Amino acid sequence: MNEPLPIYDALPALKTALRAKTTVVLQAPPGAGKSTILPLELLGEPWLAGRRIVMLEPRRLAARSVAARMASTRGDALGRTVGYRVRFENKVSAQTRIEVVTEGILTRRLQGDPSLDGVGLVIFDEFHERSLHADLALALCREAQSALRDDLRILIMSATLEGDALSTALERAPVITASGRQYPVDVIYALRDPEGPLPMVVADAVSRALREQSGDVLAFLPGVAEIQRAQALLEARHNDIALRPLYGEMSLDAQQSAILPDPQGRRKVVLATSIAETSLTIVGTRVVVDCGFARVPRFDAGSGLTRLETSRITTDSADQRAGRAGRLGPGVCYRLWSAVTHSRLNAMRKPEIVEADLAPLRLELAQWGVRDVGDVKWITAPPAGAIRHAEELLRELGALDGAALTSRGRAMAEWPTHPRLAHLLIEAGEHSAASASLAADVAALLDERDPLPRSAGADLTLRVEALRHWRQTSRTVHDADARALARIDAAAKQWRQQLNARTDNAHADAYEIGWLVSLAYPDRIAQARSALADGRYKLSGGRGVRLSETDPLLHAGWLAVAQLDAGTDEGRVFLAAPLHEDTLEPLITEREIVGWDARQGALVARRERRVGELVLSSKPLRALPAAQKVATLCQVVRSEGLALLGWNEAVLQWRARAQCLHIWRGDEWPDLSDDALIATLETWLAPWLERVNRRDDFAKVPLLDALRGRLTHRQLTQLEALAPTHVVVPSGSHIRLDYSPDGTPPVLAVKLQEMFGLADTPLVNDGRTKVMLHLLSPAQRPIQVTQDLRSFWANTYPAARKELRGRYNKHPWPEDPWNAPPTRKTVRASKA
Repeated sequence: MNEPLPIYDALPALKTALRAKTTVVLQAPPGAGKSTILPLELLGEPWLAGRRIVMLEPRRLAARSVAARMASTRGDALGRTVGYRVRFENKVSAQTRIEVVTEGILTRRLQGDPSLDGVGLVIFDEFHERSLHADLALALCREAQSALRDDLRILIMSATLEGDALSTALERAPVITASGRQYPVDVIYALRDPEGPLPMVVADAVSRALREQSGDVLAFLPGVAEIQRAQALLEARHNDIALRPLYGEMSLDAQQSAILPDPQGRRKVVLATSIAETSLTIVGTRVVVDCGFARVPRFDAGSGLTRLETSRITTDSADQRAGRAGRLGPGVCYRLWSAVTHSRLNAMRKPEIVEADLAPLRLELAQWGVRDVGDVKWITAPPAGAIRHAEELLRELGALDGAALTSRGRAMAEWPTHPRLAHLLIEAGEHSAASASLAADVAALLDERDPLPRSAGADLTLRVEALRHWRQTSRTVHDADARALARIDAAAKQWRQQLNARTDNAHADAYEIGWLVSLAYPDRIAQARSALADGRYKLSGGRGVRLSETDPLLHAGWLAVAQLDAGTDEGRVFLAAPLHEDTLEPLITEREIVGWDARQGALVARRERRVGELVLSSKPLRALPAAQKVATLCQVVRSEGLALLGWNEAVLQWRARAQCLHIWRGDEWPDLSDDALIATLETWLAPWLERVNRRDDFAKVPLLDALRGRLTHRQLTQLEALAPTHVVVPSGSHIRLDYSPDGTPPVLAVKLQEMFGLADTPLVNDGRTKVMLHLLSPAQRPIQVTQDLRSFWANTYPAARKELRGRYNKHPWPEDPWNAPPTRKTVRASKA
């Protein structure tokens, strides 16, 4: 007799919470029954009042499988009480009370019906995976709940979620915890991290597990290519087992074959991607072989490219995978990495929203009416840089005008695909029937797994040929994968239906394919860097990319690139089509470019026809646009510094005097510091740059006149009184004051004998600032530096007189400096 599933123990508390609150968090480990039992148990709740439950699953495979399991539990046909919806496929009816959907389906429903009429509960299953669509759908559901449907329930379920943190983000939503029905799993680590290709390492570990353990084996690999290689290796070694791949692109029948026991009673080995971590119970599994890696999309906001990275899994993923061996009884997990490596794994995966391409999310938000993404109540806010990049792309595709959705954007949002492909399909549909049919094939090929091996090269035209040949003859060419072609053809059929286009198996023009790709990827137009056919290109976004050295597209001068990795220096092109230069006309812009050639130290100006960063033609400009010239020259000064300008001593002293008054008297006087001048170049320097064309010309700018323009007429007059250039000393000499731009008192360097009879230190700044006296010996060396002349005469002068009168006996050293006549001359000269 089967033990009752642990979710039943948590049901009373969960039902109580849902009666009292509209948002609840459920923590339940794998095997608890949360996905397949809980929705059925909630159907009779009074607050549901006969309305539907919509449950979100992050993957199509899980959505189909969970729906089938619930229908089977009720003894119902799939599509009656329990059904599912995934893209291009649904099993629902008017009787359906529980709909299991992938996350994009819910977002589409919310856009069409923000109040979710007829829905009483939305369940987010496996929320710990933090998919982009789940975060977006939750944000939209919360808005609908607060503005339109205060009776709408939201239940967030996960096996590994940090419930308290999520509860806080959800305004203290209650957290219900269910214990799991998990048998002990013996974890066996590798002594050291293995070397060699992953398929070989996994195949060796599976063979070992088959020898050492009983029961079926579930092995995790990063992707489909690794699964296929491992499968080939194992087929050559074992002829008495059932080998079953498991990944998201498979048909429902093929997936069920992997999930259910082998009909012939053989031991089963399932080779799966990370899709098998959660939701699915693979019957018979007692052993897990975990390679420790997953293929994860990483979006680089700086380059605008998404790349699939094979990276180490996190600790929570490793625990999820190991738990698969303990669903039915004690199990074993072979981890193909060392215990030391395990101790260094990151604890949890990052939410997809912080690393993903956010163009689809930003388009959905624009359709929802959001202008500022920061206004949305996020569990994790999207990065500002990625949002800016998404908005730039959507504007380039014509979907946004500023932050507002355009009519083209509204049309794009209705298509259940990435905005890039939506734009491709809409434009082609408006062009011609033949283009629409070809666009359906191209969009399907871009959206699904590549049907050709990597050795086939990057030419998308070969993929279209393979698809159309297979569709016409049921035979493959170019070593195409028939299963992949079947999926692509099914998707293309859906796009043709939406476009009202017929099936077309005629030979496709490669340049038309390139045009279609350019509609989806206007930022990935690529121009060959040289005529050498070396495979090196520059993208319209500015980045360098390359083809492999043997690629059939090497001789194409222009490419429209659909798939590539971000790379480090140059990205590698995986999928592209040749592009005729005439096709670029709608993308071409003409710009007058004014720039600075730092090597020659001169302005350069030209009129360019461009596609993004790619220059199609360039002609010199005779007359430079004034505004662009000034902006460029100001940037040169910012880059190379104010030293470019003609600073002489007179200009430096004038600036120091004016800056002292800013420091002494505050903002009533302008700031002439380096930072302030750099920040305001367009105000004070720009009017004087008309004749500057080369670096040497900067020194010819009348800098004093330019700086004087920073002062008002009244200030120019006050400057002479408040910060005079010279002071008249008792001897009658006009002695220059030396000002410093840091606001320290100006220095008056004067021969001591010229100051006889003066009791107090001279003042500037309307009597507020004493000058700094440098009292000099006849040899022009400082005897004293002081701002207190009276104290000097009284206290310091007697000692100085005693020391210096013998050395400088030709100069007067009176005992009473207060009453002695000041003089510039020697004693003898005075008598004469």
